[in-house]
Amino acid sequence: MSKPQDVNTAELRARYPDVFNRPASAQLATPAMLVAALAIFVFGLVDLDFSPSRFIAGLSQLGWISMMMIPPDPGSSLPLYLKALGETLSIALLGTTLAALLALPVSLFAARNIVPGIVRFPVRRFLDSIRGVDTLIWALVWINVVGLGPFAGVLAIAVSDFGAFGKLFSEAIEGADQKQVEGIRASGGSALHEIRFGLMPQVLPVIAGQVLYFIESNTRSATIIGIVGAGGIGLQLAEQIRVLEWQRVSFLILMILVAVAAIDFISGKLRFAIIGKRAVA
Repeated sequence: MSKPQDVNTAELRARYPDVFNRPASAQLATPAMLVAALAIFVFGLVDLDFSPSRFIAGLSQLGWISMMMIPPDPGSSLPLYLKALGETLSIALLGTTLAALLALPVSLFAARNIVPGIVRFPVRRFLDSIRGVDTLIWALVWINVVGLGPFAGVLAIAVSDFGAFGKLFSEAIEGADQKQVEGIRASGGSALHEIRFGLMPQVLPVIAGQVLYFIESNTRSATIIGIVGAGGIGLQLAEQIRVLEWQRVSFLILMILVAVAAIDFISGKLRFAIIGKRAVA
């Protein structure tokens, strides 16, 4: 093993003065940013009236509520809760599927390797504007448009995920290997042939994995928007909390946890199966 050569520090300083002789502003930049972040954090705690004494006092109340939740008991409402859970799962599945079907053709107009910038820019900004509004806000909007119920929840998830899917799908299309597209073009294929046989076979497994993940995530979102009137188990949960039926609340929470865990397990298996098939192909 060769012995490392001695490093001439003076020579390195003369060759790279910008590295060794950093100005004071550059040296103080990181400490100043840390101090500013700490000051903003402290100001936020004070401005939002954060009180450690209130938090500690609230722990006893939390402990009392936790004791009141034991044992979980649905009472005579188990069929109603199962129906509400089915509504929540249906909202997540239908909303995600509808968003994916609508976003796939639009994502082609947001990909830089498909359309020119003059077309891509407004489509991207349109997707950004939709994605910038939270699902809960869309739920409140659609409740006022179509009324209370699961239909408003489906529309809220579909619109919210439409913007997210449009961005994700377009990025997957942009990252596709262009060799297959060039081969189809060289053989005389049209632009539609390039998309259908060159791009889609590459990106569809990625898109399928993303859709499966969103179905899992939207199960939780469907529960939240149900609290504001979009139907499902979230509505039942809000009603039981309002009347302080804590044993039923704990049972509903357990139902949600079991459903989310089951969907996570199934979607994980499907995603790995899709990725495995893509790797073999």
